[in-house]
Amino acid sequence: MKAEIITIGDELLIGQVVDTNAAWIARECNLAGIEICRITSVPDSRQPILEALVHAGEHADLVILTGGLGPTRDDRTKKVLCGYFDTRLVFHQPTFEEIKERFKQRNIAMTPLNRNQALIPEACTVLPNKMGTAPGLWFEKNNTVFVAVPGVPYEMKYLITEQVLPRLREKGKTKAIYHRTVLTQGIAESVLAEKLEEWEDNLPEGVRMAYLPSPLVVRLRLSMVGEDLQRVKKVVEEEIRKLMKYIPGYIFGYDEDQLAGVTGRMLAEKNQTLAVAESCTGGYLSHLITSIPGSSVYFKGSVTAYTNTIKQDLLGVRKESLETFGAVSRQVAEEMVMGVKERFKVDYAVATTGIAGPGGGTPEKPIGTVWIAVAGPGKRYAYNYVFAGDERERNIIRSSQTALQLLRRMILKEL
Repeated sequence: MKAEIITIGDELLIGQVVDTNAAWIARECNLAGIEICRITSVPDSRQPILEALVHAGEHADLVILTGGLGPTRDDRTKKVLCGYFDTRLVFHQPTFEEIKERFKQRNIAMTPLNRNQALIPEACTVLPNKMGTAPGLWFEKNNTVFVAVPGVPYEMKYLITEQVLPRLREKGKTKAIYHRTVLTQGIAESVLAEKLEEWEDNLPEGVRMAYLPSPLVVRLRLSMVGEDLQRVKKVVEEEIRKLMKYIPGYIFGYDEDQLAGVTGRMLAEKNQTLAVAESCTGGYLSHLITSIPGSSVYFKGSVTAYTNTIKQDLLGVRKESLETFGAVSRQVAEEMVMGVKERFKVDYAVATTGIAGPGGGTPEKPIGTVWIAVAGPGKRYAYNYVFAGDERERNIIRSSQTALQLLRRMILKEL
């Protein structure tokens, strides 16, 4: 089943409101085995809405409209729907009774505008909305289902999950779909694609794979649609088992896992502790670690040593190292990591020092140059990276995530 989403509202087109509704609807439809073929945003104007309806009706099996069902003059969706389906607005008493009860419970007086919410296109099936005053509207035309729901997110979500998707399932319009997202870190998308070329070429028919890169991770999403969920799931999981043979050192988790959380669980399970010394990451690495609930069990603290003086006074970095090699160097990174490990008396420590940008680079140490050191029981390593680009925030994020990956691999004894 192919679907199109039409979101309605001037506020979407001027950037005043981010269209989170379309993303949410697309995700829920996809989980129900409904393929989204197009997402369109149009203003609260008759002609654009009508044109979007006509186009969607020619290409999609399901059309979901959100927005423009309110009682004010700028909400024109119901009238446009009447024109498209050659019908008229009629007063719907059950909807009016629900509106009256809602206002009574809230001790609010009704106005004529509120009463207009009970004006419904005669040709539609009314979808009761327990979360608001505007009901959902269900139409069918030329083998295409059209559904209009309010733009208020919690009302829209209620109608989609409690009314629209159950009706589609009853009609046999949905299929089984299974998604599994493999999370990788420490390898560029292009390099990853090269390593996985043979594996991709041999994916079973029906299994789709997508690369989803970001500064934090490169996600590999495997998807399959079918009639039998257990069979679909079995096929996808078998391909993931094969995938692990190609890139074992780079996979750190699945789906909603976070590298900080995965690493933290490993420390907690081993009853081991961690401390951090940061320079170029400016506390962002500590932020990632402490964003995980329960991190106080294993994380003892950090030092953000942004100046050389603090590196010397709080971490014991030698003045000679700073003068001879510079703050961005193997020697300083190693002294930082050992300094914080000894002072916090922890099992593991991580240190970062580098040039985040957009200024400060030299031919020998360009913007994006970072040294990351990790230390554990009886061992210590330092690694040099040159992250491309002079975007400061991106370099900070990538440095912090890379530091966590090195820590994870050290805990696993892969370093």
